[in-house]
Amino acid sequence: MEKGFEEGFVEINSIRIFYRVFRAKNERAKLLTLHGGPGMSHDYLLPLSDLSSKGITVIFYDQFGCGRSEEPDRSKFTIDYGVEEAELVRQALAGDGKAFLMGSSYGGALALAYALKYQENIKGLIVSGGLSSVPLTVAEMYRLIDNLSPESREAIREYEEAGDSSDPAYVKAVQEFYRKHLLRMDTYPPEVMASLEFGEKRNVYRIMNGPNEFTITGTIKDWDISDRISEIRIPTLITVGEFDEVTPNVANLIHTKIKGSEMVIFKNCSHLTMWEDREGYNRILERFIGQHA
Repeated sequence: MEKGFEEGFVEINSIRIFYRVFRAKNERAKLLTLHGGPGMSHDYLLPLSDLSSKGITVIFYDQFGCGRSEEPDRSKFTIDYGVEEAELVRQALAGDGKAFLMGSSYGGALALAYALKYQENIKGLIVSGGLSSVPLTVAEMYRLIDNLSPESREAIREYEEAGDSSDPAYVKAVQEFYRKHLLRMDTYPPEVMASLEFGEKRNVYRIMNGPNEFTITGTIKDWDISDRISEIRIPTLITVGEFDEVTPNVANLIHTKIKGSEMVIFKNCSHLTMWEDREGYNRILERFIGQHA
């Protein structure tokens, strides 16, 4: 393990799933992470590997059809299938004892769905820029679009009505949205670019989500479990960026529904807080995990 991590493939539901594990030398907890998209890869979550120096073993994997993992039959491109996959990955990679579960963006939605079925198998839940309702999240994103430049607002409305997501004016408007609400950095790190590129070339993002972050036309477009998440009783941490595309209003709904949950808003951050405030973000996760390990 000269690289500081282990990586390989594990067979889950007859397909090969890629994983990467950063093991803590003096382990006090395990953290299983769920990346977003649906359809990205684990790469953009790699800042969480810093936690391995704090006694927390961090487990990453690329979900079905994502990143380096194989693709199942497309009838399985569902959140329910993702929940069962996550449970089998936990069993295969987390070993004995309960792990913490962290989900980012769509991964946060998947983590909430997982907890509704398998909360007895985890010590705590972390939802970062996650959601319990796609319709609410989309409505909030369009509220953010109303605050873009007039040119971008008009381009998004015009070309979405026309069903054209390839026009240069539309692409430019999407980039303005991303720079304000996805990742507020002048240059995107290679790990983030890797995840975005995987999302572009694999099938999951297009089929389950749609052409971009705020145009959700895929199979998850009506997904909403807000009326059920009050059933979650395990320790829960909700994090969100001040300028997050999955807004603090979305996070607050989850916080309100899950009794005893904690919510942290990161100032001057957007969706990928783990890059914009790497140290502060990991410090919050380390504290939460330490409290409930």
